[in-house]
Amino acid sequence: MTESPTPYVLDADTMTGGMRPIRQAVIAIGSNLGDRHARLQGAVSALEDTPEVQVVAISSVYETEPFEAPAGSEKFLNAVVLIDTTLTVHTLLDRALAIEDAFGRERSEPNAPRTLDVDVIVVGDRVADDESLQLPHPRAHERGFVLVPWLEVDPEGQIPGQGFVADLIGGVDTSGVVKREDLEILL
Repeated sequence: MTESPTPYVLDADTMTGGMRPIRQAVIAIGSNLGDRHARLQGAVSALEDTPEVQVVAISSVYETEPFEAPAGSEKFLNAVVLIDTTLTVHTLLDRALAIEDAFGRERSEPNAPRTLDVDVIVVGDRVADDESLQLPHPRAHERGFVLVPWLEVDPEGQIPGQGFVADLIGGVDTSGVVKREDLEILL
């Protein structure tokens, strides 16, 4: 994936007058507690309301089996949101976590049921590995519930260091990823 819409487009920082690149980012959203669809819609609305973020595309809603979740976990609703942003990767992550918190996300055990999950998957071709952020998302290339909706909205999408989404899908189980024709997310 290259920076979007072109790697040469810059945006002026209104506070400093400095210039920052506009990058395309991929955000995966999911919920398996409560009104799952309303929470996905809320996440998209919150992203759209974020300064320096423009929602470019939203995938269909997919219902998926819980992945490596505790026994008895309900099915997830998942979608992928493409955005253009001038935010730094850490600021974008902070915003994702704030959106989760606003929807009552609790962090108890890994892969536990959740009201809302907002994951930063890729930001342009940026690679990061520090205590708070790994880019690209370290397991996105293994997850059908990320790859299937991503391919729908970005047939040329790729994960830096892993390859094109269209190629990666062949190596994962997508049998539990079912498009919900009766649900959509609106801007």
